[in-house]
Amino acid sequence: MKVFLDTNVLASALATRGLCADLFESVLAEHELIVSQLLLTELKRILTGKLRITQEVAREFATLLAAEGTTVATPASLPSGIPDPDDTPLIAAALTGGAECFVTGDKALLVLGAVEGLAIVSPRQFWERTRNIR
Repeated sequence: MKVFLDTNVLASALATRGLCADLFESVLAEHELIVSQLLLTELKRILTGKLRITQEVAREFATLLAAEGTTVATPASLPSGIPDPDDTPLIAAALTGGAECFVTGDKALLVLGAVEGLAIVSPRQFWERTRNIR
């Protein structure tokens, strides 16, 4: 399955040991990770800013994502109806990459449920779906 992990999920996967880290490992091993240059840039900014991770570690993580994932460009045409305009290019990149799931912890996006056939799910929902847990 093609999967796009939102910035908050990736930051949590690197910064903490828990569900997001396990989910990240699972996506790399069992699915196709879709990323965009905008996502990688935003991730490095958040890691070195809010989370105070060194620039070297942030750069290495972004390099890993680019190497292990499929990098897509953000299209000129963006979907409408996204509550936060900053999230729109990420959703657009996921759609361009043919992602089936957009995994995020952003409650404003989770309320949408789906955009143009792209399922928007929480890390827990994705984990349960891929592990057939109810």
